[in-house]
Amino acid sequence: MSPTIDTLAGSTVLITGAAMGMGKMYAQLAVRDRASHVILWDINAAELEHTAVELRTGGSEIHTMVVDVSRLESIEEAAEEVRAGVGAPDILINNAGIVRGKYFWEHDQRSDIAATMNINTLALMHITREFLPSMISRGRTSRIVNVASAAGLLANPRMSVYSSSKWAVIGWSDSLRLELAQAGHKHIKVTTFCPSYIKTGMFEGARGPLLTPLLEPWPVTERVWRAMKDGQPMLMMPWTVKLSTALRGVLPIAAWDVVAGRVFGVYKSMEHFTGRR
Repeated sequence: MSPTIDTLAGSTVLITGAAMGMGKMYAQLAVRDRASHVILWDINAAELEHTAVELRTGGSEIHTMVVDVSRLESIEEAAEEVRAGVGAPDILINNAGIVRGKYFWEHDQRSDIAATMNINTLALMHITREFLPSMISRGRTSRIVNVASAAGLLANPRMSVYSSSKWAVIGWSDSLRLELAQAGHKHIKVTTFCPSYIKTGMFEGARGPLLTPLLEPWPVTERVWRAMKDGQPMLMMPWTVKLSTALRGVLPIAAWDVVAGRVFGVYKSMEHFTGRR
């Protein structure tokens, strides 16, 4: 069994989408937990450097890399640089993601559909595949966090492509957890994170369904961090995500559509979505 992690002293942490929002918060927690190396990947070079400046006073060695995770070539080049430098991470936080809130037929095939699937789904697989062999062979306690979404558990209008990208993440991530256990690599634990809307600006304009207010990012980040250190297989937030998933599983589709659409307001939650400007 892989024990609960008490400290990250001596560990290397890699976070994608680390320049701002919850990615930056994960980096702050890594520094607070005394990680030796914190590697920040993001496509936004300016924000990435601002974040690095803030973090470098905390005692960890901060490494910044401008990486376009929508491109396999960019991932491969960055991963090779990491392996050649500090070595594969002990903690991998697959956090980077984008959202497009519109009807399916309004999506552009390249800038919307391909970009969403590349960043939200394929990037997580490619990045994990780059580092996992080393994480397996060295035998140290390691963690992988894959950020999915409640949208990957429940269908929702104006989220068809985003939802599909997160459905794929959940299926892959939880299967990876089982594969590692079955193959005897129990020193690596995988946590799949499925939140409802979080106040990071990414879902600006979205309205939380009944009993599901928009989540505050810092408490959510801390809760994910605890789940990661404990090796918790899946984390859903808030509690209504579990309730909705259970109801969707037992109710006939027509009945669930009434409950989700008219009672909880899930199907109207994206009507006023604008996203981050």
